[in-house]
Amino acid sequence: MGSASGPPLRGGIDLGGTKIEAIVADADHTVLGSSRHPTPSAGGPEAVAAELVAAIQAACKGAGVEPAALQGVGVGSPGVVDEATGAVSTARNLPDWEGSFELGATLSRELGTPVVVGNDVQVATDAEFALGAGRPYSSLLGVMWGTGVGGGIILDHRPWLGRGGAGEIGHVVVKIDGRRCPCGRRGCMEAYAGRAAMEARARQRMEKGERTELFKLMKDRGRTKLTSAVWAKALERGDRIAIELLDEAVEALGAGIASAQNLLDVEAVVIGGGLGVRLGEPFVRRIRKAMLPHTFNDVHPPDVLVAALGDLGGALGAALLVSRRLEGKPAPVAATGSAGDASPPSGSGGETDDAGAPLGSGGESGDAGPTSGSGGETDDAGAVDTAAGSGVGSAEAGDTAVTGEIPSAL
Repeated sequence: MGSASGPPLRGGIDLGGTKIEAIVADADHTVLGSSRHPTPSAGGPEAVAAELVAAIQAACKGAGVEPAALQGVGVGSPGVVDEATGAVSTARNLPDWEGSFELGATLSRELGTPVVVGNDVQVATDAEFALGAGRPYSSLLGVMWGTGVGGGIILDHRPWLGRGGAGEIGHVVVKIDGRRCPCGRRGCMEAYAGRAAMEARARQRMEKGERTELFKLMKDRGRTKLTSAVWAKALERGDRIAIELLDEAVEALGAGIASAQNLLDVEAVVIGGGLGVRLGEPFVRRIRKAMLPHTFNDVHPPDVLVAALGDLGGALGAALLVSRRLEGKPAPVAATGSAGDASPPSGSGGETDDAGAPLGSGGESGDAGPTSGSGGETDDAGAVDTAAGSGVGSAEAGDTAVTGEIPSAL
């Protein structure tokens, strides 16, 4: 096992609505160990915290280091993050998460190392800006399309966080007095495009007698939710409900993202998240086309790109939170260049297999298969614990909260 005197290593955890991705990376952001666990569907924040601990412990085992030897662990979490305490509230896409929970302090006690907490979508956007598809640009809108729809904003090389609630693109209204959103309001983009809302709509239609293979595919794969891979497989089989709901999602995404673009006028939009990565470039092209009728500056529309870091983006962004604190920098600053320079970092993957994991992972996998370079296999629960060697560049990341004392940079 590693020790505190060894090379500086940092942990990163991406907490999603259906899966938890944990990594251990070095100062050059090479991934040395990774683990993927399913997000608990019950038990509230305590159960989620316990699974986060298990996931980073497994990633540490793959990297040959004890959690306490890490310089720190970053966590990208849904909901509203208190930057001073690491508390998380309003995490509606997580099970039974009522009120505020001291996530940072809880994890720090269990792991014996400082924990930094940031908004999941902003840290994923920061990672794409610093290491992935956003590198050639000075302004960027990240749209993470998964259980919900989240947004992250980079303006003039810096994250724009507002007063803590910036980037909530999923709650841009695309239809006045429209469908009820999981947030409780009506007409939000997420009510039409979020995977949780789409699943609820599919279930309603099935219960009214319409035929669909979505829930049979879910059960066949041992899942309790309609994962991105289930939606993709249903599309392949020509499932009518899946096709119609995804068509509706694309139209909502087009209108909502274009509205944000009309306000911000960023150079590029990066589409990531579970569905964004899994459905990939064909659906990004469709979203780009759906934006055009609503984009005011249609002579100079933004570049619209699929996330280059694949499923690793959120976890890499979380690890970058620790880098930011160590180096005392307020935000990432990526080197700019031509759009042709935006190829994915080595090993991070862009194209995905049936699991939604980047191709080249060293074997076939299930719905929650390992990310590129991990060389591991998943069990039926979608968990994977591996050592990895995914090399990417270096940068820092935004929106943070920290619990525990971060040691000085080496």
